[in-house]
Amino acid sequence: MGNPPKPVGIIACGALTLDIDAIAARREWPITVHPLPPLLHNRPERIAAAVDTAIEDLRPRYERLAVAYADCGTYGALDDVCEHQGVQRLAGSHCYDVYAGVDVIESLSAQEPGTYFLTDFLIAGFERLVWRELGLDRYPELRDDYFGNYTRVVWLAQRRTADLERAAERAARRMGLVLAVREVSGADSGLEAALARLLSTTP
Repeated sequence: MGNPPKPVGIIACGALTLDIDAIAARREWPITVHPLPPLLHNRPERIAAAVDTAIEDLRPRYERLAVAYADCGTYGALDDVCEHQGVQRLAGSHCYDVYAGVDVIESLSAQEPGTYFLTDFLIAGFERLVWRELGLDRYPELRDDYFGNYTRVVWLAQRRTADLERAAERAARRMGLVLAVREVSGADSGLEAALARLLSTTP
């Protein structure tokens, strides 16, 4: 008998890793996730190069690779890497599209153009991932420079727990914005459907 097929290697944004692992376990998908630091989102110009390096490092270990990133502010640089390397990525411009769907994000943005989006991951880690990374713990007077053009924050709630709701309210107060909550359908269904499409199209 031949050896069993190697699993698909998924190079993923660290912000998606826990959800991807949970989905894969539930669906019994033969994938192994290799996360990149979620703080790359604060330096999107570095994402494409980081993904390119990860593909080169992991290619000998897998028959197939895929990228669990949307464009994420790379302005097409990530697509160039994926095309060159012959791999597919998640559809969409941002992870918000992945969780909620492009139509939902476009609708919310059209209703109120000054909308700032947060996911469960960003809500839970807001102090570290947003506030301190932007230097607002040291220079709180810069808050309006960052958020002054926004009018509300929309929490794309995957799991609307009491703890996360309190954290979302604190984050909105920190930013000086009105909080709105949009529950995305199911705990992981948007990401799950996106992953299913990615895996079905991965050559």
